Amino acid sequence: MHSKDRSRLSYQVLYALRHPEKITGYAKRRGRDAWLRARSADHVSYYRAVMASDAARSREAAVGSHTRQSWLEIGQLQFDFAVSHGLKPEMRMLEIGCGNLRAGRLFIDYLDAGNYYGLDISPDILIGALDTVADFDLRAKLPHLTVVKDLRLHFLPDASFDFIHAHSVFSHSPIEVIDECLAHVGRILTPGGFFDFTFDRTEGTEHQVLHEDFYYRTETLLALAARHGLEAAYLTDWEATGHPQSKIRITLPTPAV
Repeated sequence: MHSKDRSRLSYQVLYALRHPEKITGYAKRRGRDAWLRARSADHVSYYRAVMASDAARSREAAVGSHTRQSWLEIGQLQFDFAVSHGLKPEMRMLEIGCGNLRAGRLFIDYLDAGNYYGLDISPDILIGALDTVADFDLRAKLPHLTVVKDLRLHFLPDASFDFIHAHSVFSHSPIEVIDECLAHVGRILTPGGFFDFTFDRTEGTEHQVLHEDFYYRTETLLALAARHGLEAAYLTDWEATGHPQSKIRITLPTPAV
């Protein structure tokens, strides 16, 4: 179940009582985030600053992994699911929010040379991605890594990607950012291609915590995709992986005969 409203004071008080050891860390994060929001013009600028701050502490923590082992395991989880659900070496892949290649290193190694494209809003985290390419000896696979300021995807050609992937991106995005991505992603998908993204799901009131973590109802995102002429399906088998986020697959409608 994903029904708890983590933005409610009652939830936060009860959580603090159960986990007093986390109070100091939460207070520091709340103060940091308030300071960064005050200095940022929009959400993307704000979250880019969050990523810079996190990357300075730990390249694993910057993408939500608390340990090196967790970084490796979550990357493997993403890769295994994608391969078991249609990803082939000859496909051209775009990873939105590629981070420091937690999963990207595996995608790069698996795909034919030149077929991996990674985007991120954070220059700091992409510097970490370059280190990952070197550390895992992936130079010969010629991955493309690009920093972006939004999700309009306007510099990418039409019908060019067979698989688009966004893990833990929409979980940190207000609905306007998700809407922007869905408004443009259909243009760059190939016929028969697919776009998988994770999100933090709630069955109750949609909410956000510290302007970093956003919780959406499945129905909201399915309807948003439909508004942009896309077909969307909730991937129930992703839940069996044990990952706390949920996953949706976007495809282009089949042309009428």
